Amino acid sequence: MPFFPPLHKADSLLHIVGPAQNGKSLEEAFDLFLCPPYFPVTLDQLAGTVTFEEATKDPIELGAATVIARDVPHVGPTIGFRIEAGGRSVAYVSDHQMPGCLSTVVNDSVLELCDGVDLLIHDAQYTDREFAEKFDWGHCTTDYAVEVAVQSGAKSLALYHHDPSHDDDTVEELARLAGVASALRSGPEVFAASEGLMLDL
Repeated sequence: MPFFPPLHKADSLLHIVGPAQNGKSLEEAFDLFLCPPYFPVTLDQLAGTVTFEEATKDPIELGAATVIARDVPHVGPTIGFRIEAGGRSVAYVSDHQMPGCLSTVVNDSVLELCDGVDLLIHDAQYTDREFAEKFDWGHCTTDYAVEVAVQSGAKSLALYHHDPSHDDDTVEELARLAGVASALRSGPEVFAASEGLMLDL
C-alpha cells in the first residue's frame, strides 16, 4: 500500500473496507504490519489520508455501484466482494481456502457473491498436486475455481492469485486446461488474469 502513488499526494483519500482481524480492528491490523521492523514507514507518515470501515452484510453504495461483502473461507478473516453497476456484475474472490483435496463443496457465502455474475475473478493458485502439499495455506486449485464458477452460474472466469513459482507458460497452460474442464460441464469462458488486462462488460 505505501507504494500506491496517489497516497503520496496530500489531497488523496483511500477508504479501506475489510473484516476485523482476530480481535483487532482493521486499522489496528494495518498498523501492526506497516511499521518497523516490517516496513520503515507508518500510515500516518503518508501524505494522503487512509480511513477504515469494517465490512458488514449491508450493501455499500458507491455512486452508481453497489458493493456487497461476504465472508470467504481462508486462513484468517477474509472477505470477497460483489460489485453491481449498470446491469453488470463482478465478483472478486482473491483468497479462498478450498475445503480439501478434490472437494466440490462451495461455501454458501461464496455462492451468494458469485451468483450469475458476468465476471468472476477467483483464486486459482495451485494444481491438484501442489494443493495436496499446501492444503492449509489458504488458497485453491484451478479446478476448484472452475467448480465455483459452474455452481454459481458465472458467465466468465478470470483465474487469479497465480502461484509465484508458475511462469507465464504454466499459467497459460493451467488456464487452457481449466477452460477445457469448464467446457465439458457447459461452464463459462476461462482465462488467466494478467496485469493491465482490461475487459468490457
